[in-house]
Amino acid sequence: MLDRRYLRENPDEVRESLADRGYEDVDLDRVLELDEQWREHKARGDDLRHERNTVSKKVGQLKQEGDDEAAEEAIERSQELKAELEAVEDRTADLERELEQAMLELPQIPHESVPVGSEEADNVEEERWGFDDLRDLPDEVTPHYDLGEDLDIIDEARGAKTTGAGFYFLKGDGARLEHALIQFMLDVHREQDYVDVFPPVPVKSTSMQGTGQLPKFNEDAYRIGGDEFEDYEDDDLWLCPTAEVPVTNMYRDDILLREDLPLKHQAYTPNFRREAGEHGTETRGIVRVHQFNKVELVNFVEPAESYDRLEALLDEAATVLERLELPYRVLNLCTGDLGFAAAKTYDLEVWAPGTESEDAPEGLGGRWLEVSSASNFEDFQARRAGIRYRPEHHESAEYLHTLNASGTAVGRVMVAVLEYYQNEDGTVTVPPVLRPYMGGQEVIEGHEKVGESALGEGE
Repeated sequence: MLDRRYLRENPDEVRESLADRGYEDVDLDRVLELDEQWREHKARGDDLRHERNTVSKKVGQLKQEGDDEAAEEAIERSQELKAELEAVEDRTADLERELEQAMLELPQIPHESVPVGSEEADNVEEERWGFDDLRDLPDEVTPHYDLGEDLDIIDEARGAKTTGAGFYFLKGDGARLEHALIQFMLDVHREQDYVDVFPPVPVKSTSMQGTGQLPKFNEDAYRIGGDEFEDYEDDDLWLCPTAEVPVTNMYRDDILLREDLPLKHQAYTPNFRREAGEHGTETRGIVRVHQFNKVELVNFVEPAESYDRLEALLDEAATVLERLELPYRVLNLCTGDLGFAAAKTYDLEVWAPGTESEDAPEGLGGRWLEVSSASNFEDFQARRAGIRYRPEHHESAEYLHTLNASGTAVGRVMVAVLEYYQNEDGTVTVPPVLRPYMGGQEVIEGHEKVGESALGEGE
């Protein structure tokens, strides 16, 4: 949430920011008008309250002086002031709620180092890693969804049968590979001084609002109770779309101390998203699904250190890909592609060579898969969630800065592993760093399919 004073004093800058981010439909003049009305009513309420207190004191004086007629007039005036004050306070409260709701719709102000642009094509590539020494790949790399079916380690059909489109089963070595990736990522980030958190998966609406998922992106989230939520008034809950939500809100309405910072947490959770805005863009495979696993990195820092921490956070997430020896690139997202709450974001995109795309690395084919977004939210989430810190024990509390990154998205990293470590005979070499997590297994050779559906025609 933006600082009201900042909005009040810098309306042109906020207006320019909204245009750069593609939020032309936001009625900023209405927000400013609400703020002005709220301040006028609040000031009027303060004046009425002061006048009523003065009149109330005068009643006692007049009674002591024996001036009953004047005292009665003062009592009548006090009652008039009370009625007027109640009306003003009611209107002030209404304006406060309306203003608060309007403020929740305003996105973060991009940092000055964010490139201005309207779409993904305007993102700026900062660097590439791992392309100088690529492993030998088959002449034709099989996409992960076909390979997963051939090896019987990914089963989309049975996932759709049990739950619906966008859900899948991992079987045998597929499930082992998923567990191995999760444990490997957690171990990497423990080395980076992250403290493990295992949060609850359902989260309240206030938590979703605190990190910026509500009210803007409610269509992408799964609400417990669905369309009949009114029957579940005691369960104001959503399925976690990212561990950023519960972990950030751990410290909702708390005051941390300077010596607590930087505070670094990591959390593995399953995550649930409808991908409402991406309907129909990708129907095969496990790239764009409704349930996926992720290790999330959440940082709480002093404001002066947040941009240095963002660079370090990016490096911490990239370490996972480097140890897996997976080629990747770093993008500095433009204003039009920036997340609602983020002031600056770097995307980590891993190279997956099995499916062709328009923006594939020149001469190599394949495609880029986003596996992490390292973002600095500055004090945007902290204001919404009431998270502050005290610079010194005797000083007033201030809003701190929050950051997060995926460390990383497990399913998409698995896609990259299956395609990049694929062999000519259709097997998959297990990356060396993952072998200890898979009992020393070096190659995924697949499994025999089961059931009549595994039989070919005429058998």
